[in-house]
Amino acid sequence: MSAARAQDHDTTGTGTAPAGAEDPDVVAAEAADGPRPRLVVVDYGVGNRRSVEKALERAGADAVVTDDRATIAAADGLVLCGVGAFLEGARRLRESGLDEVVKDRVADGTPLLGVCLGMQLLFDRSDERGGAAGLGLLPGPVQGLTPALGLKLPHIGWNSVTWSEGTRSPLRAGLPDGAAFYHVHSFVARPEDPADVVARGDYGSPFVTAVSRGRVHGAQFHPEKSSTDGLRVLRGFAVACTR
Repeated sequence: MSAARAQDHDTTGTGTAPAGAEDPDVVAAEAADGPRPRLVVVDYGVGNRRSVEKALERAGADAVVTDDRATIAAADGLVLCGVGAFLEGARRLRESGLDEVVKDRVADGTPLLGVCLGMQLLFDRSDERGGAAGLGLLPGPVQGLTPALGLKLPHIGWNSVTWSEGTRSPLRAGLPDGAAFYHVHSFVARPEDPADVVARGDYGSPFVTAVSRGRVHGAQFHPEKSSTDGLRVLRGFAVACTR
């Protein structure tokens, strides 16, 4: 889906899928008989944590939103979601002490998925509002999205993605090129290592919309608002947390 066409689809934030999308209940049925990893949506006070929790449950995980250190330590995988400004998100993570908790779990080999702002926070730093440091789990900056003439910021709507050739990231989860996901953002990650890039979208120019390095993964789009394909992404992450 082109960026221009993306603006013709839902822009309300409800996550209504493009016409013809598969029923999300299909993914829920597929996940019903599989192992259910224990996933924690890290609660640092930012973002749509409950909707991510519910989507993870539908994708076959036992999920909980919490900032409890013991629960985080016992989790099979972590999800860091968020919306809004990078500076505020980084500040809340740091002041809560959850930044070090997340980094310690990643160092122990625990899978981590960053969603939207959560993906951006995986990187070294952001240029937004004068700049701020991120978690430094992936090398590279977060910088402003540069749309084509006539396209507005923020980028809000459905956008198809192209997967990197040969990627083995669990986020792809068997999805074909052209799968559409719901985006709401004005900034994008620019990974230093091209091997970290899993998928790109296009909004007048290409931008990185999914990343993976080892057991650290990120999605700029909102899988919890992206109908069946979004649930497949979350299912892929959940399955990776059982290995």
